[in-house]
Amino acid sequence: MTAKRFSATVGSSEVVGVLHLPDQTPSPCVIACHGMGASKDSDKYLLLARVFPEAGLALARFDFRGSGESGGLYRDATVASRIADIEAVLDTLAKEPELDGRFGLLGSSLGGFVALWVAAAHRPALPVVTWNAPVSLIGLAESDPADPYGPGPALVAEIKQRARAEAPAGVSHVLVIQGDQDDIVPPAHGRFLYERGGEPRTLLIIRGADHRLTDPLHRLEAVEQSRGWFARHLAPRRLTPAG
Repeated sequence: MTAKRFSATVGSSEVVGVLHLPDQTPSPCVIACHGMGASKDSDKYLLLARVFPEAGLALARFDFRGSGESGGLYRDATVASRIADIEAVLDTLAKEPELDGRFGLLGSSLGGFVALWVAAAHRPALPVVTWNAPVSLIGLAESDPADPYGPGPALVAEIKQRARAEAPAGVSHVLVIQGDQDDIVPPAHGRFLYERGGEPRTLLIIRGADHRLTDPLHRLEAVEQSRGWFARHLAPRRLTPAG
């Protein structure tokens, strides 16, 4: 397995990531999308970077603008800006000779919410796995825009305008993973996400799991189920944006 850094330019800022490759290439690739206040270097994404290539899947982890190594300001990040970041990563990785044009998206919390919006814009469908992702962001509209650990003023303003404040309906090839002890995104969100999805779809409730999948056994279950989902649903087809 090898790892290589990559970057994509979005506006005047760089989106920075790391691509982890399996021994046999070209291969399909799963893009991991972190949640609010997190980064590509959290333990969850480092674990994915070890496990997925062992199964023949490349794993790309990156920082949204305003987070980690990427440029931009966190206070300016919105759902729309995060969608643009993922699209830029997809465009950049589509040119990598070690990848074969098959892509999937895995997102935790807000990263899963954004991943669903990206998947909704592509045909054929991009397989998606969400970990403890919200079905609605409406509750964040009451957040203090000045809170450095909150959603930030730009995201709060976007939600108040009801722009992409609800997860898209009809996204297919989706695996919804939800911890039943999540005190950040209540478990009902996972059930509603599943109900909004299109077939094929699966809902996996992990008993006792919290929002961050802190317990190593819960995290490993999420990783293994996600790996299996992508192995089944990354069919040999090229990425084509819907038009």
